[in-house]
Amino acid sequence: MAAPPLQPPPPPAAVNGDAFRLGFIGAGNLAESIARGVAASGVLPASAIRTAPHRRPERGAAFASVGACLLDTNAQVVDDSDVIVISVKPQIVKQVLLELKPLLSEEKLLVSIAAGIKMKDLQDWSGQQRIIRVMPNTPSAVGQAASVMCLGEKATQKDENRVRSLFSAIGKVWTAEEKYFDAVTGLSGSGPAYIFLAIEALADGGVAAGLPRDLAMGLASQTVLGAATMVSQTGKHPGQLKDQVTSPAGTTITGIQELEKGAFRGTLISAVVAAAKRCRELS
Repeated sequence: MAAPPLQPPPPPAAVNGDAFRLGFIGAGNLAESIARGVAASGVLPASAIRTAPHRRPERGAAFASVGACLLDTNAQVVDDSDVIVISVKPQIVKQVLLELKPLLSEEKLLVSIAAGIKMKDLQDWSGQQRIIRVMPNTPSAVGQAASVMCLGEKATQKDENRVRSLFSAIGKVWTAEEKYFDAVTGLSGSGPAYIFLAIEALADGGVAAGLPRDLAMGLASQTVLGAATMVSQTGKHPGQLKDQVTSPAGTTITGIQELEKGAFRGTLISAVVAAAKRCRELS
């Protein structure tokens, strides 16, 4: 006998004074990170989260481990959600939104995390204007995302607050106009790869100076983490913090001199600008 279709759970209890149901169209790793962060932080109870993993049982298992509700179809997810996160791969966003278009209404908030898909396209394909576009980055997997969002024409202050609460559960959130999103991609979207490269290079430098590999890698990654935390928490300009650890004729200024010879600062600036330009070309 075939198993009965999965049924939506009862509405969630209010958490932090705002109860709503959160649905994911697409059950990939980023969607899972958001779901885990939201449930762990108490923004929403796990029972308020739902998705339809389709033919990917491993993704269904991941969401089930969070405590989310698994439904049979995307249509059920749309019907049973107040906020709908479009978290499929960018190349199928158009197909998915066109399929869901008859089910959507201005009563539901659409949130897109699909990289490179502009607000105008989201509005055209969905037939809706109550949309928020969000650009998170890969450190969302460890709760340290840098996310930027822009609001569609009919998105409200309450909508912005809800989305901010969701993405604050996996890091920090800023609001900006969409015209800045190519530059956001070049900086925070691609930026983690630049820092991974810098950590690897610092560790290689430690090995070249005589350190064991595991010690060098641990020191390099913790040094980057500590320096970033100082910038974030003290509010001081990075140049000021740099000057505080740079003694006349000391070791640090000698190292900085080598970085300047290699155009370290200019190379990073060029990397961000080039990545932003490429993003414009691809969109």
